[in-house]
Amino acid sequence: MSKPVIACAALLGALLAAGAAPAGAPAQDYARQWPLQLGQADAGAYRVVLGPAVYRSAADHHLADLEVFNAQGQAVPAAVLSPAQPAAQPPPTLELPWFPLPPAASAPPATDLHLLAERAEDGSIRRLQLGTRAAEAVPRAGHWLVDASRTREPLRALRLEWQAPGQPLEIAYRVEGSDDLRRWRTLNPGTTLLDLERDGQRLRQARIELDGQARYLRLLPVRAGPGPQLEQVLAELPPPPAQPHWEWEEVRGRRRSEGGREYFEFTSPGRFPVERVDLGLDGNAALEWSLHSREHEEASWTWRGGPWMAFHVAGAEGGGDRSPPQALRGVVRDRYWRLTPGSPLNGAEPVLRLGYRPEVVVFLAQGEAPYALAAGSARARRANAPIPGLLDALRKQHGAQWQPAPAWLAEQAQELAGEAALRPQRELDWKNGLLWALLVGGALLVGLLGLSLLRSRPDPA
Repeated sequence: MSKPVIACAALLGALLAAGAAPAGAPAQDYARQWPLQLGQADAGAYRVVLGPAVYRSAADHHLADLEVFNAQGQAVPAAVLSPAQPAAQPPPTLELPWFPLPPAASAPPATDLHLLAERAEDGSIRRLQLGTRAAEAVPRAGHWLVDASRTREPLRALRLEWQAPGQPLEIAYRVEGSDDLRRWRTLNPGTTLLDLERDGQRLRQARIELDGQARYLRLLPVRAGPGPQLEQVLAELPPPPAQPHWEWEEVRGRRRSEGGREYFEFTSPGRFPVERVDLGLDGNAALEWSLHSREHEEASWTWRGGPWMAFHVAGAEGGGDRSPPQALRGVVRDRYWRLTPGSPLNGAEPVLRLGYRPEVVVFLAQGEAPYALAAGSARARRANAPIPGLLDALRKQHGAQWQPAPAWLAEQAQELAGEAALRPQRELDWKNGLLWALLVGGALLVGLLGLSLLRSRPDPA
């Protein structure tokens, strides 16, 4: 085979190898990466829930070796956040009774207006009667009284349902609140209601936020104008507290003995954010135990909790009772754990169960997709980005339940440098080496010059 053919073949092989390499993280710096599937194509920020494989790949105690890269291999702003903030979900609603009011009900107290309300024992309104000597006392659409006296939860907002208007609707409403139907205070100075239609598309804004609570609410137009034909009033309530999702890693240990005391040592397979611990026991058993952990094998042990009582008592038809998991004082990512039993185990091998809530990585979509999450590096570290402050600002604008768009990890990771990326590389101090080389070289040169002078001296007569 001629040299030009060999050169072309080598060049083609290099091009194919470059094309086959996965886009995203620098291949020499990270152990592996996961391509990300985006829930929305045009979102500015995304939220990725970390999986067990990511924790097993991470090396840094603070997960600083987790990084998100775009298609050009550039790192994008990202941060690892706790799972405390629940995913966005629609808030629950409750239908409220409402009654029409005449426009004169919004007049100053000096007018000759009286309002009679027949209330039940729980404070709810049974019948509402309004009276005034003015001729404008005829009830008209657009002024309403809402009965929220039976609601025990705080109201966040009102959602109105009305008949489809025959013409475009745009009118501002204010909301006043009262606990006795006599003294009123402003809960919303003005919100514009919209109902517009064009080319078969409809734009509707029927939500009014509330700044405060009251047993009774009245909705009044800020300016005179045709209002909607109200059909239903819904109260928007706070969402129920999210139930935390717990994941568990089961680790088997090694029996050790020191100073006549028996204990078990366990090695965590990853940088899991452990917040709870549990003990797996075989058969009917009861054990008092304490727990310690440390970051590396040369470090001192840190007490994490105990003594606790762990038990398992079998019951009929496969049932039984067992001790509940124990909570730690904060998040622990240590690699090494030590379990010290209060009494001999007589050959039993306990299983340490580490409980954690998966964290999330939030990143900004800079550059071109696809994006990839890389993990596992002894030298690369993620730059700090003001992601938490950005999320707080966006939630103030869009509501407390706003969340970045979802993104998901690919099922299979793409191998990059593998375990080689986790081995620390010693950097050579070339300045020190050069200085020592000069010193040694100078010493050798002086020695050679001395020998040369000794040899060149004439013999004494």
